[in-house]
Amino acid sequence: MLTRFLGSVVAGCVSLAMLGISPSLYAAKKPHIQPTTLTVIGYHEVTNQANDALIPFYAVTTENFEKQVKWLQQNGFHFISVNDLLKAHAGKYTLPAKPVLLTVDDGYESFYSNIYPFVKENKIPVVLAVVGAWVDTPANQEVHFGDELVVRNKILTWPQIKEMSDSGYVEIASHSYDLHHGVIGNPQGNSEPAATTRIYNPKTKKYEGDGEYNRRIYNDLKKNNEAFKANGVPVPRVMVWPYGRYNMETVRIAKQLGMPVTITLDDGPAYLKKSLGALNRILVEHDMTLDDLGREIESREKNLGDNYRPQKIMHVDLDYIYDKDQKQEEKNLGALLDRIQKMNVTTVYLQAFSDPDANGSADMVYFPNRYIPMRQDLFNRVAWQISSRTQVQRIYAWMPLLAWELPKSNPVSKDLVVTQQPKNSDHLNMGYIRLSPFSAPARKIIEGIYQDLGKSATIDGVLFHDDATLSDYEDASPAALQAYKKAGLPTDLEAIRKDDKSLQKWTSFKTNYLDNFALQLAGEVRQYQPALLTARNMYAQVVLNPYASTWYSQSLEESLNKYDFTAIMAMPYMEQAKDQKKFYADIVKRLKQYPNGIRKSVVELQAVDWRQNSKPIPTQELADTIKSLYQQGVMHVGYYPDDPITGNPDPAIMRKAFDLKPKRIEP
Repeated sequence: MLTRFLGSVVAGCVSLAMLGISPSLYAAKKPHIQPTTLTVIGYHEVTNQANDALIPFYAVTTENFEKQVKWLQQNGFHFISVNDLLKAHAGKYTLPAKPVLLTVDDGYESFYSNIYPFVKENKIPVVLAVVGAWVDTPANQEVHFGDELVVRNKILTWPQIKEMSDSGYVEIASHSYDLHHGVIGNPQGNSEPAATTRIYNPKTKKYEGDGEYNRRIYNDLKKNNEAFKANGVPVPRVMVWPYGRYNMETVRIAKQLGMPVTITLDDGPAYLKKSLGALNRILVEHDMTLDDLGREIESREKNLGDNYRPQKIMHVDLDYIYDKDQKQEEKNLGALLDRIQKMNVTTVYLQAFSDPDANGSADMVYFPNRYIPMRQDLFNRVAWQISSRTQVQRIYAWMPLLAWELPKSNPVSKDLVVTQQPKNSDHLNMGYIRLSPFSAPARKIIEGIYQDLGKSATIDGVLFHDDATLSDYEDASPAALQAYKKAGLPTDLEAIRKDDKSLQKWTSFKTNYLDNFALQLAGEVRQYQPALLTARNMYAQVVLNPYASTWYSQSLEESLNKYDFTAIMAMPYMEQAKDQKKFYADIVKRLKQYPNGIRKSVVELQAVDWRQNSKPIPTQELADTIKSLYQQGVMHVGYYPDDPITGNPDPAIMRKAFDLKPKRIEP
């Protein structure tokens, strides 16, 4: 299970490995690299027996490994050591142009046979990350390799490791003592990465607490350090996270134990001037070309990442999966996984909250937390199954920003957004319960909910719900009025609305306040999910109508600047658009007016017509719309909702549309 997960967390990361390289590939485009950017490249197994590799997907032949290293040298890259890196970071050394840190994970015996002679002969520094428990395994026993067993001679011995360390060319890094495996991560018994998962105890039906978790990680990394010392190997200065999974607490512990450099599998560039506590890395796979390598290095240096990888998005209501009958719930989950695979989507927006009374506000969630009832501990289970059993590259937790209906016993449940709009007004009325973002107690509780989300599951992003909004009659709560006064605004909302200058200033204040709060919440989650991406839903009218920012306290320009993605609810039936083609074309036209408008926007379609009792939109209509959007240059397309129970929309038809390629936008 975890071997499959390793592939999923790096899906979309292009590598340089090849099974066969033609001479013409040496003409690959030379990437332009800034001198402050470090390229970190990671291998696993380099072997002449690919069929016998422990993880074939990451196995590279010895011949190809050597060709790849030479290609980098011929294209002006310079391999550096950990000493070089640490001195440069301290400002005591200037690295050569286009520096590369070469890493190899796991400590296979093939490193000693196939890599070490080459790097020693060519004087190339390399970082080798070893798992202490694997090396400590006696010769007559099998190694617990992740969740599997392998023969002992597949793994290095301490004498081999010491010999290579003594050579001066191989820096031995920690890959943990015994965290390179899975632990029980939820009540359903899923095996998840030990370094970042709070262990679930089926007997007590409780998760590890913060203190217990921290002690487990500390003791494991310390034990590996002690194993190094006991075998004559220098205490590690580098920590390479198993499965690439880490959090800010594990980074802190590693630094405390003498490892200021830690290496991840995150996307994006690695900057020398920033902290060395989480260096991003290109992971080598088995079937990519040198041209791909050049593009990958350049895209990372420019921090393009997901913006240049078209996202095909399924937006999922977890309420469709939930069922009191466990067997039925598993059937529902199986149906969802099957649909995800059949559609070949790359991204899932997954509901983490629940609104059983359908009043528009969340009064339950699907993960353990301190403040709001848990309908079922289900989010972790579904997110993990999607990650480990499908091709999906990114899972976003779909969460409200303000629309939390707290238990009545909580006094903060009364700290609500207050609307001063006349009851009979035809003007926009949000009409659902939201905690006021200006209430300090309310913000603290929302922060806590997001913190607990971060602890509870492995996710790649957060999608903020469409409740990240305040109308031009909101917020009139006491806390909000105090905030306006402090910002130099009038506290008479009617007077504000009558003065264009005040209205503009008030709208800008609320828009920034909501965005800043959302990004603060993302920061809370990043303590546990450091590579977290952000997305937010936006009403189509904000894109189409210049006055709509005042109605919603949302700004397309600000959203494009602040979030990784803006998911525009391009839903013509909901908006009662008379000309649907013009509706979509106008959205695309507006997006193209911004430099990153296309790359950082998702056009999200509606799969049902809520104005007609949730009547399904014909699948062919959705497919035709996707095709049209791709032809107009849109990169990222999604739809909501997916219904695995009724099978809407049809996955076969959707697959044909999603498999089409949008017009490529060059960096």
